[in-house]
Amino acid sequence: MVRYVANKFFYMLVSLFVLVSATFFLMKAIPGDPFTSEKKVPPEIKARLYEQYGLDKPLYHQYFKYLGEIAQGDLGVSMKRLNQDVTHLIGQTFSASLKLGVVAIIVSVIVGVILGMLAALYHRKFIDSAAMVLAVLGIAVPSFVVASLLQYVFAYKFHMFPVSGFKGPMYYFLPVAALSAQPIAFIARLTRSSMLEVLHADYIKTAKAKGLSWFAILSRHVLRNGILPIVTYMGPMTANIVTGSVVIEQIFGIGGIGKQFVEAIGVRDYTVIMGITIFYGILLMLARFITDIAYVLIDPRIKLTGGKEG
Repeated sequence: MVRYVANKFFYMLVSLFVLVSATFFLMKAIPGDPFTSEKKVPPEIKARLYEQYGLDKPLYHQYFKYLGEIAQGDLGVSMKRLNQDVTHLIGQTFSASLKLGVVAIIVSVIVGVILGMLAALYHRKFIDSAAMVLAVLGIAVPSFVVASLLQYVFAYKFHMFPVSGFKGPMYYFLPVAALSAQPIAFIARLTRSSMLEVLHADYIKTAKAKGLSWFAILSRHVLRNGILPIVTYMGPMTANIVTGSVVIEQIFGIGGIGKQFVEAIGVRDYTVIMGITIFYGILLMLARFITDIAYVLIDPRIKLTGGKEG
């Protein structure tokens, strides 16, 4: 187990290095700089700004300097906000994004699994057809379209929920619904196909022949074995929700890290863009790592080195 964790951690560091390097050079490849849009700035002041943030140095010098700062846990200072530390900015705004993301993940798993189970248990009946229609719509319609429709129908027309903001429980409904629509659809389809396969397995027939109650069969055999594909999907789902929250936060006016990311891109705030990208990358790598561990714990037949025992 220790060796497995160490290997995973090493690959996480390599992936993080690639992410930092790619983000840095892509940002530098974009024409212009953080002060290009500034109007009526005297050349001498712009030169001093370049010197202050190290933009007057050669590219390789800026790169190695940034790597050294990252290694020390320093994400730098915003180039567009006076004396605003990037780490502090992330700490201030991440709480709203974390609350939104956690609730969306919980809702996605619970609703998706229930829909998938109902579709499998009532295979080729109305419930199955209705659940799969909803799943197809959830996958096909982008989250920003769902968010706009929810805002128009439930906030503007019927005044059931607030249009924007993040000040209390009522403010969660619309952004969580928009953010979790696609994950719910994927989980429902995965659960349905997995449950159908398990329900037709020989050991389920044996359990029925032994006289086990239907509830015992579902809880002990069907659910446990049918849930494995959902655990595998948890990593990509977390990535989907984290990246999707960038747009959703902007639409609903939530002052989270996603909104800060979009604003930083608009003004080319290099340090904020790179800092939030690295932060997102670490979150996604951790989610993937936890998913791998959970998969092994749920199914002991899977070896830590990969694959199943023969």
